[in-house]
Amino acid sequence: MSSFLHRARQVLQSGTASALSSCRALWSGILRSVRHLLSGTSPQFQLVLGFALLVALGWGLLCLPFSQRSPVGALDALFMATSAVSTTGLVTVDLAQRFTVFGLGVVLLLFQLGGIGYMTLISYLLFRTSTRLSEWQLRLIGAEYDVPKTFKPADFVRAALLFSAAMEVLGCIGFGALFHQSGYRGWTLIGQSIFHSVSAYCTAGFSLLPNGFVAFRDVPAANLLVAALALAGSLGFITVTDIAYRLRGQTRALSFTTQIVVVGMLILLTGGTLLFALTEPALDAGQSRWWPAFFQVMSAMTTVGFNTVDLAGFGLPILLITIFLMYVGASPAGTSGGLKITTLTAMLAVLKSRLLGHRRITFLGRRIPFERLYVATASFGLYTSLIFAATFLLSLTETAALEDMLFEVCSALGTVGLSTGLTPQLSPAGKYCLIALMFVGRMGILTFGLALLVRTPTEEQGSEAELDDLVVS
Repeated sequence: MSSFLHRARQVLQSGTASALSSCRALWSGILRSVRHLLSGTSPQFQLVLGFALLVALGWGLLCLPFSQRSPVGALDALFMATSAVSTTGLVTVDLAQRFTVFGLGVVLLLFQLGGIGYMTLISYLLFRTSTRLSEWQLRLIGAEYDVPKTFKPADFVRAALLFSAAMEVLGCIGFGALFHQSGYRGWTLIGQSIFHSVSAYCTAGFSLLPNGFVAFRDVPAANLLVAALALAGSLGFITVTDIAYRLRGQTRALSFTTQIVVVGMLILLTGGTLLFALTEPALDAGQSRWWPAFFQVMSAMTTVGFNTVDLAGFGLPILLITIFLMYVGASPAGTSGGLKITTLTAMLAVLKSRLLGHRRITFLGRRIPFERLYVATASFGLYTSLIFAATFLLSLTETAALEDMLFEVCSALGTVGLSTGLTPQLSPAGKYCLIALMFVGRMGILTFGLALLVRTPTEEQGSEAELDDLVVS
């Protein structure tokens, strides 16, 4: 009997090894075919195409009858798929009421892949089956995340995925305890915990709760849990990898990018919270003004898109501050959207140098190379122009107030997901406009522009000009 079991174990192990070998051969064949089809195109174009295919796949799955509890139109399904892949969180239909468990699982998978980046996940799988990435794979990672040359691609990819997995597991535990106190039990508790943990870390802003996190407005544990996950995701994988290098003693100091991100986020978070708490009358309805003030500033800055108060009740000054925070966003190479803090600081450095008559452009005592300033200036110009153009288009198709249209545009392009209530009321043309904004916002305005203009890798400008460790977009 024991010899039979031993033989059976050998056969099973041999079969498993053979199956794994076949899967690896199939995967290698797929990659070779994709490389052949995309040869002659820029990495930016390939990245945009990959995300477009992911949106199309999600759209098709959400259109299936068993994905829907009640009929959802094709346009609304496309809107949901794009919102999920771009980790925006804007919705045109009630997510929990209109989609089945399968449909919700599709949405969860889409914003998980959209949050960490599909190339990051693919690269990790490749590292597990090979010793190094090809030049083609490295170029795609560089298009998705402008990684400094001081970072090893393998370390960067592993740090991004392991950190993401750790934060999402801890988030599941935290949400499990929080929702258990609210009366959730069994599979509902598990599903809610997983969904909200991934949504918070990926700054996706999707929620299955009837009124979002409004019921947790004055619950410190809920506010801190969401903030911890969103801030961890929005710090960016470059910052996380840099901090890991510093803790292990592989570098003597934090990079310029990390210093700017940390300082900028502290300034925006502190200043915004003070302005909210001291000037917004709508916050008087609860027990404390500070928790909702902190939460809404954090939500807009990290682009997580959750809310604990009704944004429609905010005054115009606070709406403008929220628009500014959504416009700026957080860190590059993370789960958040927006213009990015590093781009804003680069533009401020240019302004300061011109006003003071300095020839060198510096920030925090460090010189910013002109190559990086070119990138920041292009991003700033394109991003701001697109906001103006999209707001103009909405003014032609919608009848809402100007501030509401501007708010929705900045929320879509910044992949934030906050809304004053206009999104579900949009006309078909308005929905198409926001779909385009969400997609461009996830790709990054400069990456998307290069994808349209640069057709071959040899035409890329400045791809080798890594003269500093500052990442601006």
